[in-house]
Amino acid sequence: MKQEIFRMERVTYLEQEIMLLEDFNLQIYRGEIMGMIPVNAHGMTAFLKLLQNNLPLYDGYIYYGGEKINSWKESKKQTNRISIIEGKSRLVENMTVLDNIFVLRQSFGQEIVRTKLLGRQLAPFFADIGIDISADARVETLSEFERVVVELLRAVVMGHRLIVLNDIGTLISFEEMKKLHEILRHYAAQGFSFLYICPHFEEVVMICDRSAMLSNGRIQKIVRREEMADEILRLYPAEYDRMVRSHLESRQNDRERHAEVLRTDGLCGEYVRDFGFVVSGGECLVIQIQENHIFQELVQMITGEKEPEAGELYLLGKPAKFSGNEKLAVIQELPTKSMVFPKLSYMENLCISLSGRMPFIWLGRGIRSSIRREYGPILGEEVFDMSVEELSEKQKYQMIYTRVLLQKPRIVFCVQPFKGADLPHRMFVWKMLEILLAKGISVVILTMMLSDSLSLADRLLVVNEDGSEKEVMRQDFASISSVTPWIHLYKK
Repeated sequence: MKQEIFRMERVTYLEQEIMLLEDFNLQIYRGEIMGMIPVNAHGMTAFLKLLQNNLPLYDGYIYYGGEKINSWKESKKQTNRISIIEGKSRLVENMTVLDNIFVLRQSFGQEIVRTKLLGRQLAPFFADIGIDISADARVETLSEFERVVVELLRAVVMGHRLIVLNDIGTLISFEEMKKLHEILRHYAAQGFSFLYICPHFEEVVMICDRSAMLSNGRIQKIVRREEMADEILRLYPAEYDRMVRSHLESRQNDRERHAEVLRTDGLCGEYVRDFGFVVSGGECLVIQIQENHIFQELVQMITGEKEPEAGELYLLGKPAKFSGNEKLAVIQELPTKSMVFPKLSYMENLCISLSGRMPFIWLGRGIRSSIRREYGPILGEEVFDMSVEELSEKQKYQMIYTRVLLQKPRIVFCVQPFKGADLPHRMFVWKMLEILLAKGISVVILTMMLSDSLSLADRLLVVNEDGSEKEVMRQDFASISSVTPWIHLYKK
């Protein structure tokens, strides 16, 4: 008989009289890797808070380890022994791996830290999972994958029987993800339970035997792995499905060869080695990079944070650089956080990329008035009088992509454009990228996981862990994965 480790029963939770979770039911068993796919983000933050903190409930009950820890009547005041691992690391910088795993525990009562003894105690944990990380290594020197592993080991050492991993696939490479999945299976066999939260079902199906579908603060359904693909496709709105089908049909019918817009030859850095690619006008090229160091360094080169040690860039047939180029735009990872400037007005945020092409834009009100007249009906008149911090997530996305359209670049690099976005926002980002392509602007998507990106791609360039490259044309996309959304459309 299965042993229950965690249960939320008919939980309804409100904040400031706004209902965030309603009649929420979830059950996780000992040794299970349970998936959760948030169809939209409503209620997700509240759910994560309730896992670790016993906040007052409007209705329902929460059980952990066979004990009732929270209910609408009363709740235990202490925090729950549940770990959450996500994009923002909970490790302490400037301290070692050993300190983070052992010394910083609340239950650690030794006044004298016996480093060598603790190091010997830690070594078998790393050996057990086949990972080599020095106990003396400082957190700031670790890769994203190593940080995730250290957080996971800390949870295991602390005896947390439920460990939550939230959208980890956007932090690590595909090969690292496979290693992580092996570690999860190893500890699941020892009785630890996991909740694997991810918006992309193709990732969930790789590791989870069951998955809960979260929508509008409720668990709509729990499905087994073999049912997952069909159930998720039913949850995709018909509008999204129509958009993708229409886009694929239009791109398949477009056989015209376009002139080369950008070419790179022999880009080199510390991790990037002899990397080159070509992009044609109006083309969408998806570059899937399966090694985290290569991914991060290539992003730094494209954003201008780091100059290549060697190699050439040609834009419209002429030597160029990535940084300071008006014909090249970059939409960074998590753009609603990284590309929004709170101290500037909405108009200043919108027009910031025009200063190079129109040096007098801040002096002449006529241009800004013209932009407001043209884009007010599209963006909404009210946003021009709002602080950017008051904007909704959708309004922020709209502002950033409109900023790129105003710049009128020939090519746009998008860094993991669907990262951290729930389904409605992924739909919106997808639409904006299609608008760029429809205007003849080339789009290069840099990503570690394919997900929605493949449905926009004309070509796929896979960069393996060793830096070798493999090009896949659209007509061969059907061979990539059987669980990629809309993959059946490529099989026709």
